[in-house]
Amino acid sequence: MTRDTTLLRPMDRVVIVGLGLIGGSFAMGLKAHGLCHEVVGCSRSRSTLDRGLALGVIDRAEPDIQAAVAGADLVMLAAPIGATEALLKAMAPALDGNTVVTDAGSVKGNVVAAARAVFGKVPPWFVPGHPIAGSERSGVEAAKADLYVNHKVILTPTPETDPEALNLVQHTWRGMGADVLCMDVAQHDAVLAATSHLPHLLAFSLVDTLSKEDENQEIFRYAAGGFRDFTRIASSDPTMWHDIFIANRQSVLDVIGHFSRGLEVFKTAVEQEDSQAILGIMTRAKVARDHFTKMLAKRAYSKTMTEKNIVFTAHAGGAVKGSIRVPGDKSISHRSIMMGSLADGVTEVFGFLEGEDSLATLQAFRDLGVTIEGPNNGHVKIYGVGMHGLLPPHGPLYLGNSGTSMRLLAGLLSAQNFDVELTGDESLSRRPMGRVTKPLAQMGAAIESQEDGTPPLKIQGGQALKGIHYDMPMASAQVKSCILLAGLYAEGAVSVTEPAPTRDHTERMLRGFGYPVTSDGNKITLIGGGGLTATTIDVPADISSATFFMVAASITPGSDLTLEHVGINPTRIGVLNILRAMGGKIEVHNEREVGGEPVADIRVQYAPLKGIHIPEDQVPLAIDEFPALFVAAACAEGTTVLTGAEELRVKESDRIQVMADGLQALGVKADATADGIVIEGGPLGGGTVESHGDHRIAMSFAVAALRAEADITINNCANVATSFPNFVELSRKVGMKLDVAEVGESHA
Repeated sequence: MTRDTTLLRPMDRVVIVGLGLIGGSFAMGLKAHGLCHEVVGCSRSRSTLDRGLALGVIDRAEPDIQAAVAGADLVMLAAPIGATEALLKAMAPALDGNTVVTDAGSVKGNVVAAARAVFGKVPPWFVPGHPIAGSERSGVEAAKADLYVNHKVILTPTPETDPEALNLVQHTWRGMGADVLCMDVAQHDAVLAATSHLPHLLAFSLVDTLSKEDENQEIFRYAAGGFRDFTRIASSDPTMWHDIFIANRQSVLDVIGHFSRGLEVFKTAVEQEDSQAILGIMTRAKVARDHFTKMLAKRAYSKTMTEKNIVFTAHAGGAVKGSIRVPGDKSISHRSIMMGSLADGVTEVFGFLEGEDSLATLQAFRDLGVTIEGPNNGHVKIYGVGMHGLLPPHGPLYLGNSGTSMRLLAGLLSAQNFDVELTGDESLSRRPMGRVTKPLAQMGAAIESQEDGTPPLKIQGGQALKGIHYDMPMASAQVKSCILLAGLYAEGAVSVTEPAPTRDHTERMLRGFGYPVTSDGNKITLIGGGGLTATTIDVPADISSATFFMVAASITPGSDLTLEHVGINPTRIGVLNILRAMGGKIEVHNEREVGGEPVADIRVQYAPLKGIHIPEDQVPLAIDEFPALFVAAACAEGTTVLTGAEELRVKESDRIQVMADGLQALGVKADATADGIVIEGGPLGGGTVESHGDHRIAMSFAVAALRAEADITINNCANVATSFPNFVELSRKVGMKLDVAEVGESHA
């Protein structure tokens, strides 16, 4: 094509063939956004054209299709899809290769077949498309200029499609405010059969069935809002939907069959009064609906690289006082779902962390066929399926930003008898997984990753795992846990030797579920082939979340804060040891054991801090707490040196470099090293810092404002919800001055 696609000026003429709701709204959108000089309407109905002119929908009417399209920049086919082949044949003599043609049909296989039938191939100037917008109303009178604003438009270019033609159509839709996506033709038709065509078919069928009942007037008279909402789409244009069902016949039949099988399962559960099966179906449905957008991240119906940019403004000054309980421990929350799902019986969890990472694990096990009630205010009930009761998921397991979920699930799922794929968001997709795939491969697992060892992970089922002894090259609780969980299914003994102690929640919880695990110094061993027995778990408050407030109280004159029911597992208390070594005033009260985990209340008062060389044996015990500890170091007198912490460079962000950059932006001398950082304590100024979407970075700089000379603005804070969903609320409660705003979009 020779068309200028710089798109710096409006098109001269666009032709709309078919002037109903879809075509009329396209015409009005073109005019409202100044995308072309003239909009021409083409229709077999003179009255429709006259009405379009009278309403100002089109600028000119042209009933002759060849006269209409000759020399046009763009033609939109918005007539019923059954007419596509006839329309293409009628307009073919007037097309010289410079006019781009697109359409709005909801079945793309039919449209592409029509183009091939007329032209022998799909012409390069033809761009099949489908706007995901509409109304039960029809006709040009229903047209709206803003119908497509913030709605999805799916384009299905073929290998023959000219990139310039595609660019023109994309630009036009985006110019109307639509969110434009591209998809394969067959995938489009299968997805739309499930998400659009089946719901319409069910609505038509339900209303038709009930209208034949003897008491139909009473049924419709007393119908509640749910019935009206669901059956609203039965008022849609029958002719249009007839054509759609015929055109997408096979995909519609496939999804009807799938739905019918699911309905039969539900019917049987009701007949047999199978409460667990009924609850499982409805719980999975509710959660799937509630988390629709998150579950479909990185798929066709959601934005793949952007999210709202949540900005924190932490105002300078303040004090930290009072008594609070932070959310439940994330590590324990993850493991409670995993082991409760594999146990025999019903496991109840209290204090479950309702953050996005933990919910990703919960959703994954629902997708694996486990019935889970909740969470309701931290209470979760898990109906365990036993060691061999997991079912194949219907698609990849999406784990969001949770590295713990992916690494531990890689171990569990490597021993199942079905294939599965583990995916995550953009951040998780950059994190290294070779550290778990390597030992799993030694056990006999078959796992594929990207060439650089990053997700997605494709796990081949049906592998017989064998016991191994693994000397871990790095101190990592996730790697250790992955191997131990795979070891539950292995033949023989599985043992792991750690170079330094790491959190031992997996070992403790396995014992709590009745599975014997032995620890001999830095060597942990279990024998495969056993089982888990359901239990009750009370999740202690997360010491990693408590750390932000411990640091806040430690650095702010006049502060006196008590943190209640905090987990003080010996493998997690590095932050207490480090803050005390820096001069922090920290008292531990009311020590007790809950569900095999030690807990206590922690009182922190302000005390002047001094810089130290952090002992390397404390690094694995405080690996997630270092961003906040770096803030403490910036407020301390003297120099703080951290070494042996290269693990920090492969977290949700490169936490060493990101914290160094942020501290420098606030006027603090902070030099990143290969395995740590050197921080010179001194005054903190205000300014703007980037969290790079890392929740712990964002919360750490919010704490820093307590000692800053001016306000600190922190960009890209949406992921705070992954670990600490009520951080802002608790921060304000204890005296921090934190504002939250949503600003544009983030591409971090």
